[in-house]
Amino acid sequence: MKQRIITAVIAAALFIPFVIYGNMPFIILTYTMATIALFELLRMGKQAFFSFEGILSALLLWVILIPSQYGHAIEHFGFSKLEYTYMIVLLLLAYTVLTKNRLTFEKTGFLILSAIYVGIGFYYFIETRNTANAGITYILYALCLIWATDSGAYFIGRALGKHKLWPEISPNKTVEGALGGVLCAVIVAVIFAFFSDISIGVVRLTISTVILSVSGQIGDLVESAYKRHYGVKDAGNILPGHGGILDRFDSLLFVLPLIHFLKLM
Repeated sequence: MKQRIITAVIAAALFIPFVIYGNMPFIILTYTMATIALFELLRMGKQAFFSFEGILSALLLWVILIPSQYGHAIEHFGFSKLEYTYMIVLLLLAYTVLTKNRLTFEKTGFLILSAIYVGIGFYYFIETRNTANAGITYILYALCLIWATDSGAYFIGRALGKHKLWPEISPNKTVEGALGGVLCAVIVAVIFAFFSDISIGVVRLTISTVILSVSGQIGDLVESAYKRHYGVKDAGNILPGHGGILDRFDSLLFVLPLIHFLKLM
């Protein structure tokens, strides 16, 4: 626990200034974290990151991450972001032929899906921060929501948990804990709205927070399913006591896109 707290304090001290400042330093940080997360995911799936197909997967990730404000820059070459994305996908598929199926269709699918999964989540991290003056507010809202969900699920689950939520994937999680996490997220969200400039009505905020809290828990379970499938405890070890980047951002990868899909901003 002591190591977790020390790591959390140091990470926050390094991370928060980038979020506050935003702009290119924040984008570079996000690209770095997303690349590490992709590396962790490929390593779990026993795919070599430093290989031709691994680099193509990283290139796909980097294209997906290009913020909307810089989208016009790559279009000077005559192709849209979507077209660049599909060209990389075609290259990966063509490479299965060149390697005579050493790189199988299934492995290629894993590379593509990994880049999309990590890329879209971190893309919306950048887009959220770049949304005028509300960017920091909504990032804080997402972080508070996830923190409240995790803490509520842990403490209420330990105190009242009797029914296992998904024992095959995460044996310690309970239905009572999951519901408690949602309740805590709603309470924290309402308090957060009272003290911030978030412009959402209480009813809509409550409904949205329930959806986001559940989605965050699903994101956590998705990564737990990956780790259990591949037989690893943590996605990485870059954050002592916390695991890897993917371990810390699994919920945010689900929550941040949904904040935009729900038109909260």
